[in-house]
Amino acid sequence: MKITTGLSALAVSLSFAASAAQAEKWDMALAYSATNYHSEIAAEFAAEVTANSELEIVTHPGGSLFGGSEIFGAVRKGLAPIGERLISALGNDDPLYEVDSIPFLASSFADARKLYDASKPTLVETLEEARLHFLYSCPWPPQGFYTAEEATSLDALSGLKFRAYNATTSKMAEGLGMVPTKIEAAELAQAFATGVAQSMISSGSTGYDRKLWEHVGYYYDVKAWLPRNMVIVNGKAWNGLDDATKETVTKAAATAEEKCWSKAEELDAWYVSQFTENGMKVGTLPAEVQAAFEKVGAELRADWEERAGDKGRAVLEAYEGMK
Repeated sequence: MKITTGLSALAVSLSFAASAAQAEKWDMALAYSATNYHSEIAAEFAAEVTANSELEIVTHPGGSLFGGSEIFGAVRKGLAPIGERLISALGNDDPLYEVDSIPFLASSFADARKLYDASKPTLVETLEEARLHFLYSCPWPPQGFYTAEEATSLDALSGLKFRAYNATTSKMAEGLGMVPTKIEAAELAQAFATGVAQSMISSGSTGYDRKLWEHVGYYYDVKAWLPRNMVIVNGKAWNGLDDATKETVTKAAATAEEKCWSKAEELDAWYVSQFTENGMKVGTLPAEVQAAFEKVGAELRADWEERAGDKGRAVLEAYEGMK
């Protein structure tokens, strides 16, 4: 009897040890502040997975684990199992990643969702080739133009230092006579405060998070495009999960994606109203300047189509078929 009891205890002990061995912790790299809706929804996603599986996900916002420009490489190399990255910043890896930032291609949430649906299969395939697993994608509100100088004409903008975050914004700055300089979101406030940046195209969310009204007097709601972030997982880490955990993560990712699209649309007008309340002058660009933005946008689209080749053209054809 004592032997049987001892064996039973040993079996229970081994069972607990096996369960502990199966439990896993993932650190999730995030580039934006903890109060940004991207980070808040990522935290909710992590909490849902943690509560419903043996996988614990811990978020690290504000670039505290890896800086924004480092996250994609860190996840791909397995230095972080999971992370969120601005997709269009990866254009040097593959032009497809820039499709959501083609100026004036998709300027509303409805069109941005269609473009996402049209490009998602190719995006997933491209990530798989890089040994990465796609989980979900979250949009930013439409991109507006921030400037320390009133945009009365193209001459007024000439020579301004322009914060660029991807190839599209760099080329747009050059096409409009401004000087691009690459600056990550976490460095924005300091860059504008010190004159390293004087203008940029970005969402209302970015300007609100960094209180840019303290450094920039003008915001023009040009709705140039709606860029997206994506949450990705290292392929080896993903393949190491059991099927039940994969299902839990996939379900939580779908919930996070829907929350994020809804939240971005809800916050769009609110961000702009906050600029007005904090003393910024909000308006639309003069016709001459707007026309220049659109002209450069058309040139950038043509350039993208050439670089993206058949794969890119197929995505655009699928998108046009949804409109």
